[in-house]
Parts: sequence; C-alpha cells; structure tokens
Amino acid sequence: MIETLPVIPSREQRLELLKKVGHSLLEMRYTTWNFGDSTGFEGIIETGKLLNDPQYLAFAHGWMRSWATRATPYRRLDCTAPGMAMVEVAEKTNDPVLIEALVLLARYLMGRSTDRGIFDTWESLCLIPPYGGEVLPPREAALLAEPPGGTCVDCLHFDPPFFTALGKLLENKEFTEVGVSQALNYIAALQTPSGLFDHFFLNAVPGTFGPAWGRGQGWSMLGLLDVLKNIPSDHQDRQSLVSAVRRQIDAMITLQRPDGRWWCVVDSEISGDEGSTAPFMATGFARAIKMGIVDEKVVRPAMEKALAGSIADADENGHLRNVTAAVMASTRKSHYEFTPRGFLVPWGQGPLALAICEAEDLL
Repeated sequence: MIETLPVIPSREQRLELLKKVGHSLLEMRYTTWNFGDSTGFEGIIETGKLLNDPQYLAFAHGWMRSWATRATPYRRLDCTAPGMAMVEVAEKTNDPVLIEALVLLARYLMGRSTDRGIFDTWESLCLIPPYGGEVLPPREAALLAEPPGGTCVDCLHFDPPFFTALGKLLENKEFTEVGVSQALNYIAALQTPSGLFDHFFLNAVPGTFGPAWGRGQGWSMLGLLDVLKNIPSDHQDRQSLVSAVRRQIDAMITLQRPDGRWWCVVDSEISGDEGSTAPFMATGFARAIKMGIVDEKVVRPAMEKALAGSIADADENGHLRNVTAAVMASTRKSHYEFTPRGFLVPWGQGPLALAICEAEDLL
C-alpha cells in the first residue's frame, strides 16, 4: 500500500499516460461480448475524443459493425454488450446497420425472464468455490452444486444505460422506461441501507450476496449516472435515481483511504489493495459533480485523491496494477477478499482511461 497521497501529474503527463492506456485498450482480446467490454469500449471512445485521434472511433465502429453483421442468433451473454457505447458510435457514424442490430438486441434482451423485476443474467449463476478456501455451510454448498439463475450488479452498467441511450436516440419512450425501471429495480434489490451495493442475488433465494465489493460499486455508480444522463431532466423517477447515487457516493467517500484508494472489499482492510475501484470512483465522482447532483466542495477532493491514486497505480507501460480477475460469484464475503489480482483487463484499463478523460475539464 502507498501510504502518502500521490500528486495529480501535469496535463502533459496525463495525456502521455492516456496514450499508453488507450493503446492497451486497442490490443485487448474482446469476445463480443463479455463482462468488462462496456468500460473498455467507453474508454476507447473517450480516449479518442480527448486525444483528437480518429483511430479510436474507427476501431470501435469496425468492431461493432462486424458484430452487427453476425449478431444473430443472440446469446445469453449479449446482455454484456457495450450497449451505450454502441448507441453513441451508431449515432456518430449514422450507421443504419448498427442501429437495426441494436434495436433487435434490445428486443431480445426484453424477452428474458425476470426476478425481482430485473431481467435474468444467468440461467445458472456463475458460482464458484470461494477464493481463499473457506468451507461453505451446507445450504450454500447445495447452491454451489446446482446454482439457480440470478443477476449481478455489474449488469446495472449494461442494461439500464443501453435501453435509456437507445430510447433517447430513437425518441422511443418504451426503451427509456424499460431502462429506468431496471435501474430502480436494481436499487431496490441490491442497494443496502449503507448506500453500498451487494454483488448479486439468486432467483427464488432470499437475500443478497457479496457485500461491499469495490468494483461492484463502480459498475453500479456509473450505470446509474448513465441513466440520469440519458433521461429527461423532468422524468418522474429522476430524484429516486439521484438519491441512490448520492447515498452511494457518501458511503464511498466515508470509506476512502487517505491515499485516495479503497480496499478490494471496501470495508475490509484484510482484502488488500485493488486497482480498479479508484478509477471507477474518480470517474463517477467527476460525472456527479458535472451533473450538479452532489456538493462539489465535498466530492471534488475525493475525486482528486481517487484520480491521483489511480494514476500512481499505473506502471511505465500504462498498465493499471492490482486489478482483480473476474470475480465470478460466491456466497462468502471471503471470496472477494482473496480474489487474485494483477490482471491487464478492460475493467481496469477502461476505467483508468475514463477517469483521466472525465476529470480533464475539472482540473
């Protein structure tokens, strides 16, 4: 752990780092589609804007257009598509093939079964034995042996922003309201009284699991902020969404370490360092400030510390250190405390790019 607060580098230094981060994002092995692609492609698009480099938009458009030509038959993991990024690319390039594929994708996603009002991500949730080796109680061992369906908080960054972005582009109220409804249901199902989100729930199983997972706070915060960006300012549910974001931001600021970072499980020091949470938070805090939904005097110092910590965690190649692997899911909190780390992945590099880009006009 770095004990002292790093200093935010100069703009020139930040842009040089962004070039390295952006290059790493272009080299990722995306699988059309899987978890992490949303922040990966959003990072690519925002990097291109700030660097004024057209190769980034061209890369994203080429990848998405290729997907659009073979999008069907849709599959379960298509819910992880970088939907909001694809809507933006379709609009910027005026690509009717991509727009048509996105509408068909939205209809497919709306056809899934639901639990707690949320579209099912998994027919059999991705439970694995706990990292760290904790022995499961009999009831949880039975769930691991035959996992029911369920949904993870990561998906708050997928479905709700996609539906509301597509609804805004096409002036389609149906898509907009589906996205808002999904966001509200995620809040009801997974946000705890503390303001933090749990990781997942299992269909027809009481309760929720995976408390205080750091990156999960990032997925949920950015997803809610994206929905707020995409809906009308006078939408009837806007204040409910704003309230959820504020409560989460307050909780995360309370748990922020003096060096600007968070523990891997944000309320558990034994969980150790984790690289992706800080850039997720720097991005979310910056967006909330610019949207005018938080007290800038309170949130800006936390944003600056998170950004400084994020940049300090990048090595000489622009690779973010201490990023955990895909956590999958477990009914034990220790699983999240012992997740392996040290991975070069879209959910690390993407948020780092977003944090640098989002803070640009606040520094």
